[in-house]
Parts: sequence; structure tokens; C-alpha cells
Amino acid sequence: MKLAERISQVTPSITLAIAAKAKAMKGEGIDVCSFSAGEPDFDTPAHIKDAAAKALAEGKTKYGPASGEPPLREAIARKLKNDNGLNYKAENVIVTNGGKHSLFNLMLALIEPGDEVIIPAPYWLSYPEMVTLAGGTSVIVTTTAESGYKITPEQLKQAITPKTKLFILNSPSNPTGMVYSPEEIQALAEIIVAADILVVSDEIYEKILYDGAKHVSIGSLGEEIFQRTIISNGFAKGYSMTGWRIGYLAGPVDLIKATITIQSHSTSNICTFAQYGAIAALESSQDCVQEMLQAFTKRRQVMLERLNAIPGLSCPKPDGAFYLFPDIRQTGLKSLDFSNALLEEHQVAVIPGIAFGADDNIRLSYATDMATIEKGMERLEKFVKTRL
Repeated sequence: MKLAERISQVTPSITLAIAAKAKAMKGEGIDVCSFSAGEPDFDTPAHIKDAAAKALAEGKTKYGPASGEPPLREAIARKLKNDNGLNYKAENVIVTNGGKHSLFNLMLALIEPGDEVIIPAPYWLSYPEMVTLAGGTSVIVTTTAESGYKITPEQLKQAITPKTKLFILNSPSNPTGMVYSPEEIQALAEIIVAADILVVSDEIYEKILYDGAKHVSIGSLGEEIFQRTIISNGFAKGYSMTGWRIGYLAGPVDLIKATITIQSHSTSNICTFAQYGAIAALESSQDCVQEMLQAFTKRRQVMLERLNAIPGLSCPKPDGAFYLFPDIRQTGLKSLDFSNALLEEHQVAVIPGIAFGADDNIRLSYATDMATIEKGMERLEKFVKTRL
């Protein structure tokens, strides 16, 4: 069988592969400390599950609009206006099968062969693959720990060419946990407006912030940048709804209509009754978010202190999300070799940084319990000492 050429250009997800390997080892009875999954370990809050169960009992089990249930689109528009200062209406919103799907729809609707998409590295591993599948070209801009793993306005300006169509902004960041300050967002917005390009702001981690860090939606900084902004978000991280697969895209009406057309011929509608759980997530008390955030805050502190106490490793303090992204260069290993050896020899699962365009780093998720963090850090320290 001859497969389409496009599939040969795409790399399978390393994060899913590592997580699957760790789960398989656990299934064999091996005691694995997994820091691989980008998934909160908390159950979905009860009131969200109850709302979905109620919708299920009421018979909301049929096909729905490809664009999403109208009450959810309206709730998302209200959220974006009230929380983010973005003046969207329901017609500016499409509900998708997770945040990842919102970005995939966007790339298919927007990117053509010859178009360039600027992606700061380290990046979420699926961004370049989506651009490739859409026929575009990824322009990777490497950032450093010294810059907080953030693209500078000068770097963005230099990367823009006549072929540039889109810039991907992810704050808080996966994999680094870094958050752009309001001033940094403003400076990037000025470059985007001056160059007359588009920006998609991936805000899936917006609710997970520490030490007074502030999330700013770039489109809220003025009408000119608002007209050039697309928002990707979802319910997975902030509400521990990863398996529900509900995300959304917000932007200009013509673009949203295009993504609805694509979705109508691919997945059709999103799970109908699950969308009513998402409405409850947005419109009920947000105390559940704060409870998870308190736990993440403690875990971040413990893991960061333990990690930075290991000779040979160094890691900046993240301002958001639930990841650490330490530098492993002093071990003499590249990220894939490091990660495979750590899993095989000490049963600790991490994600190699090469998946995120940073082969001198690994990613650890602290979206797990404190006992696992303590045990895993002990094993990591033993492993690193054997390499120094």
C-alpha cells in the first residue's frame, strides 16, 4: 500500500508514546513514576459531571450543530468578554473536539502551500506537524533560558517575511511553563500589527498561574490587534476535563465559518451531552480551579527545589501550567537517550525535549501526587549522579 506523501513528513507524538510505554510498564506490575502526561490527576469536578449526566438523562444524545451547542457558544463568548476583554459573539466561536482540534481546524482553514508560520521554540510538539499537514512551512525561532524561553520582539520582527501568515503564541507555555508579561505581550502585538500578520493565541493553560503572574489575551490590547487575533482554548487543563474532548476557537466570523465547514465534513458535532458539562464549568463556581491550583503550587515548589538541588541539572522557575523544563547538558546526554535510560534504569517517565525543539532539555509534569514526586525525584537524582 502506498500511503500519502504527507504522512511521511509527520512525526508521531513522542509525548503519547512515552506515556503509553510508562502505562504498559505499570500494567506489568513495574513501579513507574510518571511525569510524562500533560493531564491533571484530579477527577472532573462533580458539578460538571452532574450537568452532563442531567443532559444525558434529558435525551441530549442526538446530532447537534457542527459549530457546537448554541448555549455553549454563547457561554464561551461571555467568558471571553468578561474574563479576557475580547468582544466576541457566539458567531465568532466554534466548539471543537479538544483544543488540539481547534488548532488543526485553524491550520486547514488558513494555511496554504508557501505560507510561513512562526513558532517560538521550545514549542508544543503538534504545532509544526499541523502546519506541515496543511502544506505550510514552520519557521522555528529558538529562545533560551536567559530570555525566559520567550521570543523577543526583535526576534519576531526578524523572522517575518512576505510569506508570513501566522504567528503562534502560547502563554502559559507548554513545555516551559513560562508566561509572557503584559508588557511583553504589548510589544509583540505592536510587531504583529505593523507587519499585518495574524496571531493565534493558545490559552489552554490560562487558569494555571503562580506568584501573581497575569494572563493577558493579546487581542484585548486594542482594535487593530484584535482584528488579527485568533484564540484557541479548551476545558481540559483548567477543569481536569481531558477525556471530554471539548475545546474552542474564536476569531473573525469568516474564519470560524470556514472551520465549521471543515468540521462538518470531518467530525460533525462534538459530544452533545458533554457540552452541557462545559457550560457548567464556565458558569458555576470557579472554586474547583483554585483547589487544583493550590495543589499544583505546592507540587511545583517541591519538584523545583528537588530538581535544582541535583548537580548537573538546572531549571528556571515557571510562572504557569504544570511543567518544569530543566537543562540536562551537563549529563552529556541528549534528551531522547536521557529519557529512555531514565525510564529503563530507574522507572521514571519524562518527555525528551527534542519533541519540543529543545534537545538539551526534558519536560517533567507535576500534575501528579506528592508521593510520586518525592519518589521520582530521588530516582532522578540517582540516575543523574551515574552520568556525571
